[in-house]
Amino acid sequence: METLTNQDLEQFTCTEHYYKHWISKTVYTDGVKHVADKAGAYWLIDAILSYNKTESFQLWKLVKTGTKAVLTMQEDIDTRVLVKQEIGYTDFPLDEIKFYLQNGVLLLPSEY
Repeated sequence: METLTNQDLEQFTCTEHYYKHWISKTVYTDGVKHVADKAGAYWLIDAILSYNKTESFQLWKLVKTGTKAVLTMQEDIDTRVLVKQEIGYTDFPLDEIKFYLQNGVLLLPSEY
């Protein structure tokens, strides 16, 4: 696993490729693939897509405290949490990361 920083993520402002998820019709962008590759975090994509929610726009957030984390999903920033999953252990390198899922595409906020 390589180091992932917030500065790494700032370079992703659009995508050139879309990658199909192995068990869903959802695709993800270059930025999301970069996160998964650098942080060894394909498990995070799997966790997000395993919920198969139907909201047209979803804000997913992973917040890490120590070696534990909480993954949440909301329809927007100021709405109630619709999904909350506690993760007992993670070595994810960032304390927090957000993803958007819109119209079958998982992307970083900077790629929106």
